Amino acid sequence: MNVTVVGVGYVGLITGVCLAKLGNHVVCYDIDDRKVEKLNNGEVTIHENGLKNLLSSVLEEEFIQFTSNALIAYDNADIIIIAVGTPENSDGSANLTYIEQAADEIALNMKEETVVVIKSTVPVGTNAKIKSRIKNKTNKQFYLASNPEFLREGSAIHDFFQGDRIVLGTEEEHVKIKLDNLYSPLNIPILHTDIRSAEMIKYASNAFLATKISFINEIANICEKVGANINSVSKGVGLDRRIGSHFLQAGIGYGGSCFPKDTKSLVQIAGDVNHRFHLLEAVINVNAKQQKVLLHKAKVKFGNLIGKQVAVLGLAFKPNTDDIREAASIVMVEELIKEGAIVKVYDPIAIDNFKQIGFHVQYCKSIELCISGADMVFILTEWDEIASYPIEEYAKYMNNPVIFDGRNCILDLNNNDSVEYIGIGYSHIEKECTIY
Repeated sequence: MNVTVVGVGYVGLITGVCLAKLGNHVVCYDIDDRKVEKLNNGEVTIHENGLKNLLSSVLEEEFIQFTSNALIAYDNADIIIIAVGTPENSDGSANLTYIEQAADEIALNMKEETVVVIKSTVPVGTNAKIKSRIKNKTNKQFYLASNPEFLREGSAIHDFFQGDRIVLGTEEEHVKIKLDNLYSPLNIPILHTDIRSAEMIKYASNAFLATKISFINEIANICEKVGANINSVSKGVGLDRRIGSHFLQAGIGYGGSCFPKDTKSLVQIAGDVNHRFHLLEAVINVNAKQQKVLLHKAKVKFGNLIGKQVAVLGLAFKPNTDDIREAASIVMVEELIKEGAIVKVYDPIAIDNFKQIGFHVQYCKSIELCISGADMVFILTEWDEIASYPIEEYAKYMNNPVIFDGRNCILDLNNNDSVEYIGIGYSHIEKECTIY
């Protein structure tokens, strides 16, 4: 099929490249000329495992091209997928400006019988509004569908080809069949729904996962006070098939481009129909508090942080991505600076993005340089490199080393008494629990 993807941000780029790998002829459209040029030259604009090789492959096979020319983008498209951003407004609602702009341009340039698919995360009812908007600007026949994305940063290509489900919200049978044909090579279960239900599924999924994270973090905080071990508790709870083990890892809360934005947006959606979403409001509040829990532990330990040498390991909101949006590291570094600490930071991928914030910190090119001379270390992202870093090396480079592990990722402490370890969800060093 001839497919146009509007927006080559994270979702749009992954979607376009992967659809091209399935043998479709894909045009990815973006108004950023510099980004378009880089992608046409095989240079990836985001960090994602396997993306560079996949991009090179589909470019070589001529299944994909990138353009900033609307005429080229829309002229021959059977399916147009809108994957532009929906950033957060000040009140927590989704900003639909980019989708509206895309809709206006599509109305002027699309051919007859085009299927327009909204993949961007949008409030319930947005598809209907966009349909009316396009209708008001063209006499051409077109059809609208909802196809929310469920791509995890760091494993997005895997998720595209081996996802749990594909959700398609459609109104017409022939549109349903056309989109079925687009995705059928993946052999992934397809759920067909009405459009409004498809829009809600995305928000409900992310809100539920965020709820699991905040729940286990509250359990971890109680564990510390009653002398229980959160690792054992999480494993015991996760073995229940009704609950499952995913998203039950205690830590310093969720971040990224989806959970914070989507939870706030869903609260706003509920408010718009006069429903107070008390549970999700609590989830958001718990997460905001959890992002500062390590700072509280450090202040209890040291009294104050004025002049203390502090190393921060991990800046991305999760491993295997350079995305720092809503990352706990931003909150932590800002608070550490306010407390008078002298801060050094390290991340294997996300350093350049973090520099754009403008914090007055020292940026380091290795763990060793970051922890050298430090009074304490905060682990904020569970990169393999950080989680597997030998515990004895902290003792070698630090001053009276204290490690605050915000991801509970250091599992092998080797009974090293020269390092004081403080994690989340237990009040002693023993962390292991065995399943027989």
